[in-house]
Amino acid sequence: MPSPTLRGRPARLATVALCLLLGGCGSLRYYAHVAHGQASLLMHRRPIAKVLQDPATDPTLARRLRLAAQARRFASAALALPDNRSYTSYVDLHRPYVAWNVFATPPYSVEALPQCFPIAGCVAYRGYFDQSRARVRAAELKAQGEDVWIGPVPAYSTLGWFADPIVSSMLRWDDDDVAGTIFHELAHQRLYVKGDTAFNESFASFVEQEGLRQWRKARGLPPPGSRDQAMEHGFTALVLDLRERLRRLYASRDDPAKLARGKQAQVDAFRRRYAQWRDSRWSGDRRYDAWVEAPINNAKLLPFGLYDRWTGAFAVLFEQAERQWGAFYAAVGTLAEKPEAERTRELEHLAAAKNHAP
Repeated sequence: MPSPTLRGRPARLATVALCLLLGGCGSLRYYAHVAHGQASLLMHRRPIAKVLQDPATDPTLARRLRLAAQARRFASAALALPDNRSYTSYVDLHRPYVAWNVFATPPYSVEALPQCFPIAGCVAYRGYFDQSRARVRAAELKAQGEDVWIGPVPAYSTLGWFADPIVSSMLRWDDDDVAGTIFHELAHQRLYVKGDTAFNESFASFVEQEGLRQWRKARGLPPPGSRDQAMEHGFTALVLDLRERLRRLYASRDDPAKLARGKQAQVDAFRRRYAQWRDSRWSGDRRYDAWVEAPINNAKLLPFGLYDRWTGAFAVLFEQAERQWGAFYAAVGTLAEKPEAERTRELEHLAAAKNHAP
């Protein structure tokens, strides 16, 4: 969510696969917009090799694309991720983000108003390549009384339907984040369960995290720093706690005026808890201040928790597969084929094993 931005994982809470490209929708105008946006990306792709050969290419851009190309090759050779043309080309967007996702909830609910598509299933947002269209949609929902939040999207995936490029907005991040994003999005291409966002994002996040550790080791670098990750996890826990408190408040079914007061009181209390956590645990590090100080509603809380709900479970599954990617993907594929309730029970069991590990 750059400028103001959150670094690391929270910065990519809206970096969900733009999978609405893969199905129809209720509005032909919307479908035409998405088709035009995707076509524009495909038309403006340049193979990274040609960008690197161009004498007009900025040296900093060249260095970063060269490293991204190395990470792309590592993804297939070492992580058994799809070996295709995705992330072997580059697009300069000439805009800050590749897309914008519109999230919405009822005013007194923390459940998303879902958007459902034939191939991708139901997701918690609708994506737009044009920010003005996202704002129009958000205004329409707000006029209907819904809570709305627009999440910028620096990176995206079509789940392998097209050869997705590296886009300039991805280069806002540091080198590890760019490499990790390539691993993450290719994991979506490797396996995707229709309609189960938490499963899909947790799986891809585990592949990203483990892949990044292996990528750094292969380059003679130490593991990724633990401070940023610990702070991200702590902040996410605070936000999820707020969401749970609001869930309990709304379950009371009080009259709207009382719910509105309670909602604001919970947000105010969250800001106080955040300030105490920031100052007592992180020496006043203010990287999340802009997010916290901006208006907070139910929709803004939706993306949190999607990426890491089951990462611990997938870590256990990886160990059970003796840290072999092929065996791991096979085990995840078997899990993905089970009915959702059974799949969730197995994930809960694996997560519990992770939590109780010495």
